[in-house]
Amino acid sequence: MERGALKGHAALLLANVIWGLNTPICKTVLLSPENPNGISHSAMSVYRLVGTFLLFWLASAFLPRERVAWRDLGGLFVASLFGIQLDQIFFLWGLSLSSPINISIIATSVPILTMILAMLFLREPITPLKAGGVALGAAGAILLILVSNHAEGGTGSLLGDIIGLLSSVCYAIYLTACRKTILKYSPVTTMKWMFFFAAIVVSALYYRPALEVDFTALPARVWSGALYAIVLSTFLAYLMIPFAQHYLRPTVISMYNYIQPVAAVLLTVIIGLDTLGFTKTAAALCIFAGVWLVTKSKSRAQLDAAKMNSKRSKQ
Repeated sequence: MERGALKGHAALLLANVIWGLNTPICKTVLLSPENPNGISHSAMSVYRLVGTFLLFWLASAFLPRERVAWRDLGGLFVASLFGIQLDQIFFLWGLSLSSPINISIIATSVPILTMILAMLFLREPITPLKAGGVALGAAGAILLILVSNHAEGGTGSLLGDIIGLLSSVCYAIYLTACRKTILKYSPVTTMKWMFFFAAIVVSALYYRPALEVDFTALPARVWSGALYAIVLSTFLAYLMIPFAQHYLRPTVISMYNYIQPVAAVLLTVIIGLDTLGFTKTAAALCIFAGVWLVTKSKSRAQLDAAKMNSKRSKQ
């Protein structure tokens, strides 16, 4: 495997481990009947996106300045719309209504949606190896989530699940339709502009709920959860994605969504809240095998090159 690809895989692993812990952590932050001292999903959207916008622009001040062409700002706005604004607004909204289990299961649809959209936008072929890897990973992720949470008494809601699915659709669109614009610039430059647009839009939509939050009444767990969501789950994790996009295909990137439930389960095992039995181990192996199969599947460029070589050998 090339060094660049290894860096891409490492970045994706880090991002998805962070995101794997984000769903249950964010659930403890959001306002709900079970958590009356939490923050509303709309206010949290403002804090999360504005806070990350400030962090990216601060980081860019310590790096060489990279000018963005005016014609590319429109593309970065579209990328921001699907990859950040709608994705995060729908995620937090859906999570506030539904359970972390349901939202985690719905997130396993991202690789399937990305595979289909990559075929439409990028003309990437759906090969048997790729389809098999996506299916194997999805089966392992769903099995792991169900087995690990069978004792939890929380329930979801149909509306929350539908909104969570919309978040997955938006993220899949971002990975495929916006890829060309993302590849033109460095990860920090890309993210600072995407979060700039996101901060403006979300502040215009939800400035009132954000100003109404009584910070003095928030418990420490809400403060720590909110900081985790802003600094790690958004700033650091989102920095990793455009970095990986420079080296890996959209379907490979999306397959790392299946790592998220593995990260959550491993944490509960490490801190002694759960054990790693045969079923969970088998589910995790299915996920890693699925990621490996998709990585090994051929891209459109590789298939085209193979066809050309075949034609030349016959001449």
